[in-house]
Amino acid sequence: MALKRMDNVLIVVDDLDAVIAFFTELGMELEGKGPLEGRWAERVIGLEDVEQDVAMLRTPDGRGRVELARFHRPAAIRPEPGNAPANTLGIRRIMFAVDDIEDTVARLKTHGAELVGEVVRYEDVYLLCYVRGPENIVVGLAEELG
Repeated sequence: MALKRMDNVLIVVDDLDAVIAFFTELGMELEGKGPLEGRWAERVIGLEDVEQDVAMLRTPDGRGRVELARFHRPAAIRPEPGNAPANTLGIRRIMFAVDDIEDTVARLKTHGAELVGEVVRYEDVYLLCYVRGPENIVVGLAEELG
């Protein structure tokens, strides 16, 4: 059997609407949003008495998705430290290709985003940066030079 595709990445959040606004400003499209609960959900995620709201966003090409979950029950557990550095174990960021990195950073700043470092040039191939958005979600941005 071969891997067919990556469907989505899940991010657990506290302020679902703020994170949806951040990702839609980035250029993702909201596919749907609603409650998720029930025994089947509890069985698949390994928690009991689950009540959550979820939202699914997709990239404009329809190939990539980010799923957001806001847990009402059981309460979400906040990692420490909240603004973990890039060398912290675990998933640290999601990278997106953009057509104008400066414009994208400026638009994301209206949603509270901050540059983690700075926009840098990688050879003559990319402009790259990391942006920390709401709830300390880090996204990488890459503008192909050409």
